[in-house]
Order: sequence, then C-alpha cells, then structure tokens
Amino acid sequence: MASLVRHVTIDCADPYALATFWAQVLDGTVSEDDNPGDAEALVESAGAPLLFIRVPDGKAVKNRVHLDLQPQDRSREEEVERLLALGAKLLDDRRTADGRGWAVLSDPEGNEFCVERSHTERIATGGA
Repeated sequence: MASLVRHVTIDCADPYALATFWAQVLDGTVSEDDNPGDAEALVESAGAPLLFIRVPDGKAVKNRVHLDLQPQDRSREEEVERLLALGAKLLDDRRTADGRGWAVLSDPEGNEFCVERSHTERIATGGA
C-alpha cells in the first residue's frame, strides 16, 4: 500500500490561535490535548487534519502549497464573507462575472488559501 497523508503541517507563530481560526473555518475541533502556548495544535475536521507547529521565523514569501476550500452548505460569496468576518483577508479576487473563478484569502498569519465555487454552483455554471 502507498503512503497516506497523515495531516497537513503549517508553520506559524501561534499554533493554538491559528488552529482556533482554522477549526472555525472547517467546522472542526482543536484537539483537547492542545492549549494556548503549546508548541503545536491539531485541527480535526471532515478533511485531512491540519497540524500547526510553532517556528521562530515568520512567513517571508508566498506559500508553495495552499488549501483550496469548497463551501458545502453555502455559496462561495457567502463563504468568503463568513471567512472575512472570522479574520481572513482578501488578497486577490479572481471571481468572474459568469460565476467562475475563486477568491484568494489569507489567514491571520498571512498563509494564502482559495475559496472556490460550491458543488451546487459548479453544476449551475457547467463546471466540474
């Protein structure tokens, strides 16, 4: 059998705070073993778990890998607004007039991620 992704690891300055943000984004939970000030924090949700690890150096360049989110129970626009209210920032708006495209956001520590159309929106616009 091939390897499986155990979790996606994200370097950060404050693992617990960033894990709390992402738990809200993904409707997940921060591990009950993790507390503010810990060197790592794990978020479990319906997708792959996210592990946040404290590192001494700050983010300096664009991420080489990023998460693409697909809303499950709301539109892309509703999800972007929800994430902005949680503390994300809109970095680049690639949404198009025909309903396609995506929005590039960043989490509170500047890590980029994208919000794509929901499955329902993809069907409505003829996209996969």
